[in-house]
Amino acid sequence: MKSSHVLALSSALLSGVDAFYSGFNIGANLPSGACRSQSDWEFAFKKIASFPGNFKSARLYASSDCNTLANAVPAAITTGTSLLVGIWTEDSNHFEAEKQALLEAIQQYGSDWILAVSVGSEDLYRGDTDANTLASQINDVRGMLWGLGASSKSVGHVDTWTAWVDDANTAVIEAVDWLGNDAYPYWQGVGIDNGAANDAYWAAVNQVRAVAQGKDVWTTETGQPISGDTVGNAVPSVESLQTYWWQVSCASFSSLNYFFYDLDDFAASPSFAVVDSNYNPLIDMTCGS
Repeated sequence: MKSSHVLALSSALLSGVDAFYSGFNIGANLPSGACRSQSDWEFAFKKIASFPGNFKSARLYASSDCNTLANAVPAAITTGTSLLVGIWTEDSNHFEAEKQALLEAIQQYGSDWILAVSVGSEDLYRGDTDANTLASQINDVRGMLWGLGASSKSVGHVDTWTAWVDDANTAVIEAVDWLGNDAYPYWQGVGIDNGAANDAYWAAVNQVRAVAQGKDVWTTETGQPISGDTVGNAVPSVESLQTYWWQVSCASFSSLNYFFYDLDDFAASPSFAVVDSNYNPLIDMTCGS
């Protein structure tokens, strides 16, 4: 049975009591591996807006890589899409290039297109940095936004739920405005049958909420693969993606800011794409009784 939650929430304001953003993760590279051009970004943004729910938000992983913001921002403005901007933090040169790309985009286009900024993605899970260093980078980016007159734009970090509940990472929780949570029952080997994946997803959300110090927890990545290896009881298929969408996505749209993974990685293995190679949706994305 599908949820009765209303889907068309993606353009709502964060300040509303039951108003949340929803959208898709979209990488800087096309399935072919080529960098997305401005027209490619515009196509992707129009595509997600054409889905039931009229999604008008997207999460980007980087700012400088593949000239992400230089190409994506004008496309976002043209299509009325708000962007959850990603800033990679792995090494100092890359971090500085990412900040510079964001600075230049704001200088050229203002900041109305920014939904929020995520500093880092799964750095703690991978062990690429420590919490104090990452907290300093978060505050660095926040200071830059303030200096550019964009102090209203919130700054967060994206990581796995297992990293967020690790006491060693409390400094990051203290530094962010919101916690971006990546939760994949698939990678935990949890199957879709009898609501098990749904239960595992919400367990991850609630464990992060328990350590969030009252700050908002966003789902920044979750999904169910259509192809690839079986992991434990988790079997990739279009049918399992459909079930996951109805059970998890439909209940999440009215509960928290939510970004599904992903639009079009149909050339990857495992693939989490929601469209085929012709960009036709693989599943029914409506949410109703």
